[in-house]
Amino acid sequence: MFPLLNGIRIIDFTTTYLGPYATQFLGDMGADVVKVEPLEGDVGRSPRPSRSPDMGAGFLNTNRNKRSLALDLRTADGRAIAAKLIAGADAVVHNMRPAAAAKLGVSFEDAKKINPGIVYCYAPGFGQDGPYAAEPAYDDIIQAMCGLAKLNADSTGAPRFLPSIVADKVVGLHLAFAIASGLVHRLKTGEGCAVEVPMFETMVAFLFVEHLSGHTFDPPLGPPGYERMLAKNRRPYKTADGYIAIMPYTTQQWARFLECVGRADLLKEPWVQDPVKRSANVDALYQVIVDSAPARTTAAWLDVLREADIPCGPVNGFDELFAESHLNAVGLFQPVAHPTEGMLTAARSPFRSPGMERQADGPVPKIGRHSREILAGAGYSAEAIADLVARRIIGISGEAD
Repeated sequence: MFPLLNGIRIIDFTTTYLGPYATQFLGDMGADVVKVEPLEGDVGRSPRPSRSPDMGAGFLNTNRNKRSLALDLRTADGRAIAAKLIAGADAVVHNMRPAAAAKLGVSFEDAKKINPGIVYCYAPGFGQDGPYAAEPAYDDIIQAMCGLAKLNADSTGAPRFLPSIVADKVVGLHLAFAIASGLVHRLKTGEGCAVEVPMFETMVAFLFVEHLSGHTFDPPLGPPGYERMLAKNRRPYKTADGYIAIMPYTTQQWARFLECVGRADLLKEPWVQDPVKRSANVDALYQVIVDSAPARTTAAWLDVLREADIPCGPVNGFDELFAESHLNAVGLFQPVAHPTEGMLTAARSPFRSPGMERQADGPVPKIGRHSREILAGAGYSAEAIADLVARRIIGISGEAD
């Protein structure tokens, strides 16, 4: 982690993947992220594979650099503890529907009464001023509704989900940005704020960066859908022994590529030289790549294209990434000795901060690993904490780790 957000405390009520992915970024930057979860733990702990029932792989990949408080928010005492934590926090974040947050006493109105300067960020499925405000949503639902599943249709036209929780992760990035922006606002003005990051709207806006296309204009200059992205020949190209990605983009790159494949004759064509005309006819140039790629092996292509400074790359499978030379050189995959789960492989935070020392990451916590520590820091006595444990208001585990 980096010490960029040292001194910032975030009370994190998020669950599953979207929210924990967002708050892990903040923990990676040094914020004190207090993960508040039910006594049985975040539901995101359970998906397999795992060595322990409450420490699934996905959970381990989204919850480092956090402290865990197991708390029953359904009780008045649990809500009182949450209120005390919010009073001393800089930010509150969740990915519940606002009505659910209100039932647990952690709505924006609740938080603002407790701490007028709080930064309050949340990611419901849908914006709260629309007819879907109260509907539940998960990644698959949003992939379907935002147009992504249809965009990724198979050769028969049947829509398909991307085999990644891409909506959760994209919205999680937006949520992390919202929290960071709110914190900057608070530091500059002393005032709190609330930021809503709805999944549906976020993903539509994300896809429409390029795919709003002709509908960017009023009246429209064409249908939605970015032609280059939808070109039938835009795909990994089959080589003599595998597949490769090749992407000439500028006029100079196309010129060098066409010379490499013996099609310099096309350079005389106005539709190749002019970037606007080339964009309209790019699928014809992609066809040149399709026709040329089988002539060389993937390795031979990489040598030729890199020598010509043309963007290219091999088509890797997951297993191949662990042996990938660049990733090994930068140490993306790191061995981690976890106090309860044994040896793990982690993909470290991808950020670098030249001149700033990267500090050791905190291990992903067991349920309630820091409950006692967090409550003691909030002013609760040992006797009061013992009483809360006995009455199952809070849960404690893994303290000897």
